[in-house]
Amino acid sequence: MNKKNVLRIIGGKFKRHKIYIKHTKNLRPTQNFIRETLFNWLKKYIQNSKCLDCFSGSGILGIEAISRNAKFVTSLEINKNSIENIKKNKKKLKIKNMEIIHTNSLIWLKKKKFKYDIIFLDPPYNNTKLLKKSIFLLEKNNWTKKNTIIYIEKKNNKKNVITPKNWIIQKEKKTKNINYGIYLRK
Repeated sequence: MNKKNVLRIIGGKFKRHKIYIKHTKNLRPTQNFIRETLFNWLKKYIQNSKCLDCFSGSGILGIEAISRNAKFVTSLEINKNSIENIKKNKKKLKIKNMEIIHTNSLIWLKKKKFKYDIIFLDPPYNNTKLLKKSIFLLEKNNWTKKNTIIYIEKKNNKKNVITPKNWIIQKEKKTKNINYGIYLRK
């Protein structure tokens, strides 16, 4: 494996453990410095939280959440190779509180299960419609509750993300190519 196929967990009980990923089309794991910032923002919310990762890709956001004592993570991913990869890393780390679902996130979000404490929205950058539709479905189908934290990562472009009025931006950062932040649902 080359270095691009290895990610390090940056905090919590799995800190410094490596997870291996197979390169697949549109796979773009969240960079280390962004994950570090994100989980610093989430440190007062993550303990015992129920998390939903809508576009899991490498699975790194869900694994970082588990590493930092999230109670449970549901990982949604459409790519079969990515699903197999997440399952291998889950097994390697002996994670028991992570549900991995091979699905189209937009179809899955049309159902109603239960409300999550933290939701990660980091869809492939080349599909801005996924982000808009996900936000709409999360709110319409009551996947959020008062004080749910929603993380959004997107390509830094001129288009703003339109969020419901009751999603209040808490933290936001921009790099040359990426815009990311957390929202609190009121």
